[in-house]
Amino acid sequence: NSVGYPHLNVKIGATHGGISVGEDGASHQCCEDFALMRSIPGMVVMSPADDVEARAMVRAAYEYVGPVYMRFGRAGVPVFHDEASYTFQIGKGEVLRQGTDVAIIANGLMVAEALAAAETLAGMGISAQVINMATIKPLDSETILAEIQKKPGRLVVTAENHTVVGGLGSLVANLLVDNQVPAKMKKIALPDQYLAAGTLETLQDLYGVSTKAVTEQLRSFLK
Repeated sequence: NSVGYPHLNVKIGATHGGISVGEDGASHQCCEDFALMRSIPGMVVMSPADDVEARAMVRAAYEYVGPVYMRFGRAGVPVFHDEASYTFQIGKGEVLRQGTDVAIIANGLMVAEALAAAETLAGMGISAQVINMATIKPLDSETILAEIQKKPGRLVVTAENHTVVGGLGSLVANLLVDNQVPAKMKKIALPDQYLAAGTLETLQDLYGVSTKAVTEQLRSFLK
């Protein structure tokens, strides 16, 4: 509040986001930060999907005048952006893959999982779109609504390394309701509880946010 109320030019770089901290367990896992930080008026809230986006995000935050919260993970993730050509814009989503059966809106380490799941689903005859929504606040409502309304009735799925309460899924659900968009929606997120300790891979499987788990859930949702 001391940063947000006077709109101070303060940048917060928080690490160990979600279950990426792994074995250190619930006392170190930060799974509720999107919900907490986005409730502060004027606070920009972001989470990069890979190393290239993280670097670009930091530069954008430096140039922005006002409070910014950036959430970084601990574990390494696949790099899919080209540093030579990639540009980052605060508050702007990124369509990484087109698809007609389901739209997956993800951020952070779940973007790589969503891309891998989409590739697996393609082999099953299921076409999945993947949208990287690195900025939680301000949310890119324009891109989300435009992409969803291209194919009315298409399944919309959010995927995040954050509690199911108050994160990306809640924001997208509110957006669809506020704009009276008739879409079927499911959330893939961490449960509303303190989580176990274990390797990132073990926890991803346990809580349904691994590539395999995401693929299986999407198949089930579509059925």
